[in-house]
Amino acid sequence: MAQLTAIAKSSQQLSALTRYEWLSELAWQSLIAEAELTPKPGLVDGRGSGSHSDLSLHLMRRSANAIAPYFTRMALASSESQIDTSLRAVVASIGREAEAAMLRATSGSNAHKGAIWILGLLVCAASQSEDSHPELVTEAAGCLARLPDRARPRTVSHGDVVLERYGVTGARGEAYRDFPHVVKIGLPALKAARKSGRTERESRLTALLAIMSHLDDTCVLYRGGPDGQRIVREGATRVIEVGGPGSTEGNAALIALGQELVSRRISPGGSADLLAATLFLDALERGLERVEKDNSLVEENDGEH
Repeated sequence: MAQLTAIAKSSQQLSALTRYEWLSELAWQSLIAEAELTPKPGLVDGRGSGSHSDLSLHLMRRSANAIAPYFTRMALASSESQIDTSLRAVVASIGREAEAAMLRATSGSNAHKGAIWILGLLVCAASQSEDSHPELVTEAAGCLARLPDRARPRTVSHGDVVLERYGVTGARGEAYRDFPHVVKIGLPALKAARKSGRTERESRLTALLAIMSHLDDTCVLYRGGPDGQRIVREGATRVIEVGGPGSTEGNAALIALGQELVSRRISPGGSADLLAATLFLDALERGLERVEKDNSLVEENDGEH
């Protein structure tokens, strides 16, 4: 009875928003939740800038706020169209506007370029149907991603450099393959950690580490090459194997991994973007009014140290 009451309450709350407004809200909240999650190895969080010299938690929030209206536009455009080359062109144009807004908000720093692509596709896909099952949403997102973007600028990105050097396709390849690191790794790890009694913060950290232990992360490869990728994968695997976040040994291993990544200036930014996607699909599947808060900033005193 309690579960039915909760579902009814959630449905009443969601009815105040259109579906496309709700999807945009969840995407924005997922970016904020990922940024605030603490302690993340090598990434911006409540403690500081991690391996970054040009980003901070404040800038990550500013970036997410700047991007949010473009998620709304993507969702609305998709709710009124079929998945075809015309929609692909419209969404790509909105995405480029979102990137420009992000760069204005951060004075030129790339806070969320990969996340705009990933979450933008998922928002568009989820706008197509009332069915919020993750596999169906990611399959639709993959269909949209694989359509040609004829107006794509011919500039060379970090992802292009990594593709040329190592043959790794990054966020684009992840979307082309229907987001396997989200559906098959991130979401199962998040749900399993919750089921085992981990806190929400510990469960999200576990999902991040699971993704890190499997992903060929173009952000890592660009900064640290294959050696950096090996360090990230092995370090994330070790944290999980010794007990994971929340255990004494797991917490110590997590902090040690973070210290090593910061010393090498390595940031698993691709994994962070996929964690945001994981949180979005999790909240979507559960029909939540909003992405839940965890206690990261309470424990870290809002990063003021």
